Amino acid sequence: MAEARPGEEPADLTGPERRMWQAFRTGSVCDLSARAADEDDPHGDRAWDAGRSVRAQVVALLLLHGPPPVPGRVASLKLRGVRITGRLDLSGGLVQPYVELQSCRFDSEVQLSETRCVTLRLVNCAIPRLDASRLHTEGDLHLPRCRVARGIRLTDAQIGTDLLISQAVVQRDNKGRAIAADGMSVAQDFQGELLETYGEVSLRGAKVGVSMSLRGARLRNPYGRRALNAPQLTVERTLYLTSIALDYVLGDSGSSTPPYGLGQTPTRGQRAQRFECRGGLRLDDGRFGDAVDFYGARFTLTEDQEVSLRRIQTPELRFVGERPERGRVVLSGAKVVKLVDTSTSWPGRGGVSMEGFAYENLAPRGHFPLPRRLAWVEAATAEYSPEPYERLAAVLRASGEDADAREVLLAKQRRRRATLPPALKAWGYLQDWTVAYGYRPGRAALWMAVLWAAGALLFSRHEPPPIKADEHPHWEAALYALDLLLPVIDLGQEGQWKVEGGWQWGSAALVLLGWILATTVAAGASRLLRRG
Repeated sequence: MAEARPGEEPADLTGPERRMWQAFRTGSVCDLSARAADEDDPHGDRAWDAGRSVRAQVVALLLLHGPPPVPGRVASLKLRGVRITGRLDLSGGLVQPYVELQSCRFDSEVQLSETRCVTLRLVNCAIPRLDASRLHTEGDLHLPRCRVARGIRLTDAQIGTDLLISQAVVQRDNKGRAIAADGMSVAQDFQGELLETYGEVSLRGAKVGVSMSLRGARLRNPYGRRALNAPQLTVERTLYLTSIALDYVLGDSGSSTPPYGLGQTPTRGQRAQRFECRGGLRLDDGRFGDAVDFYGARFTLTEDQEVSLRRIQTPELRFVGERPERGRVVLSGAKVVKLVDTSTSWPGRGGVSMEGFAYENLAPRGHFPLPRRLAWVEAATAEYSPEPYERLAAVLRASGEDADAREVLLAKQRRRRATLPPALKAWGYLQDWTVAYGYRPGRAALWMAVLWAAGALLFSRHEPPPIKADEHPHWEAALYALDLLLPVIDLGQEGQWKVEGGWQWGSAALVLLGWILATTVAAGASRLLRRG
């Protein structure tokens, strides 16, 4: 291209470039499309001729040193159905005009490293590669329905308002990453609904000022360990990794820029597409201001892959997707106020890890009986650990379900018993059989009543002689049996009668059983007092 002064029209412009130049000055759309659907698809195999091609150098000249607008108009670059030849390099530049390209085709990569611009919208464009590391926009960055062959790089980019990549299809780069956006900052919403990626999506240390939505997205990484790698991600509102209501999202308003706003989580009966993650997902140490939502999510993992939520902090975790068939869900160290889940969303034994997982409320969707909740805790503890049981019991007690809380603590004691040596294990079985470790106090009263009745019946057949003939109480078999059973209280019967032979053995048995019963009741009472 011939050298031109800033703002001056080059002498060697082609016809399409001259049309683009004039449209830039008036802020109007330069439309070079062929008006035929099969010929205008930027992702198709049909070649676009020179009649709809412009050079990347001319586009860069317009954006960096373009001509002044026609009086009363605002200069902006708006292209539709245009082929951009050569490498568009705006690295380190200041792009002041508004930019909107629809259904355009780039022959080479787009380089926007350290570029500063206002708003950049690329809608339904074919892009070999987009490198926008440290890009700074005052407004939006839109890439809806774009197809990128060798990855998008947004490392340390700063997006002034919204980032929109909904319905985009992004292949991996030479490092196996489809989207590399470590350290990226988005001031408002990050919208990636119905996004398709083939490679790792890396968002390490990224920050989103409002909500982040990957509803209906399909993240696939058959080449590496993780499909979404986002440790230390911060989202001020809600992270949506959910199904999406298709009827809502795919509506077309007919406007130049379709309303790719936040979609809706589907209601029952609505046509929907699931969020799918084929590969590991990592949100370790993330901070989420409102919730992390997995409604309808589907995870396809290998044995060594994880849905890792280690040490995340959020007021609400909605784990209501499909049960992963393989891999693990790790909640170790996570802090959640409300846990919303279903009995069918969690993996089985060995598929959950929740050491140090803290939650304050349970809000199950559907039927989630206590036996299944206990199975959930057991599945998460390959070796005995008291903390998950105690956490569940505390949450149930705080919600007024004291009976269920006692059942959880009883299950904890039974699980602990399996780890004890034989003598203590036998003592544990005795406590369980007699008074259920003190968590079923009614059983102690029942045993006492049974032993008392048996003792009263036994001694009603024999009235032993008194030890002191002139000083003894009136013989009462029932009172004597009760005095033997109560190891501390003296009812004035024991020690007043000569009990010999088999009757002596019967008395000793009642005393021994009374002591065992009292000891187990005391042990259970001490646990209750410690919990109180």
